[in-house]
Amino acid sequence: MRAAVNGWLRRIPVWAVWLGGLVPLALLVWDTLTGGLGIDPIRDIEHRLGRTALYFLIASLAVTPVLRILGVSFMRFRRALGLLCFTYAGLHVLAWVVMDMALLWGAMARDVVKRPYLVFGMGAFVMLLALAITSNNASIRRMGGAAWRRLHKLAYVAAPLVTLHWIWALKTFPLEPVLWLTAILLLLALRVVVPRPIRWGNAATAN
Repeated sequence: MRAAVNGWLRRIPVWAVWLGGLVPLALLVWDTLTGGLGIDPIRDIEHRLGRTALYFLIASLAVTPVLRILGVSFMRFRRALGLLCFTYAGLHVLAWVVMDMALLWGAMARDVVKRPYLVFGMGAFVMLLALAITSNNASIRRMGGAAWRRLHKLAYVAAPLVTLHWIWALKTFPLEPVLWLTAILLLLALRVVVPRPIRWGNAATAN
C-alpha cells in the first residue's frame, strides 16, 4: 500500500502542486472583483492571505513527520509548498503595506510600536524570506548541506510566530489559530521523538 501511494505521488508533476496552490489566490481575486468579501474588504484580503500562508507552512512542516511515521514521501513537493507559503506571506505583507497603510512608512513604524504583534509577523516574514531565497540547489551547494539545513530550521521558529501573530492580532483567544498552533507544536515534537531512518537519506537533497 505504501509503495503504491509513493508510486502514485511520483507521477504527480510539481507544477500541479503550484497550480493547486494558486487556487486560493484565484478565489480571493474572484471574491474581490465580485463583491464577495465582507464589510471590511482590506481586512478580509489580509487575513485570507495570511491564513493561506500558514496552511502551506504547516503542510511543508508535515512532510517529514509523514515520511517518518507513515513512509509516504511528499519530499518532491516540499520546496513548492514552502515557496507557496512565502508567496502568500509576501502578498499578505504587501496588502498591509499598500492597501492598509497606503505606503506611509512613518505610519507603519508607529503602527508597529502601537501593535507589537506586528513584530511577530514581520519577524516570521524575514525568516521566510531567507528560506525562500535559499530554496534552490545552488544555495545548497554554496552553503553546504549542514549549514543549509541549519538555516532552514528557521521554519520551526517562523510557524509558531505566525500563529502567535494571528492570535494577538485578534485580541482574543480564538479556537482556530490555537488549534493550528497545537498542530505545529505536535509536528515539531514528532521531528524530535521519531528518528529519521537512514534509508530515507539526506533531507537537503530531497527538498
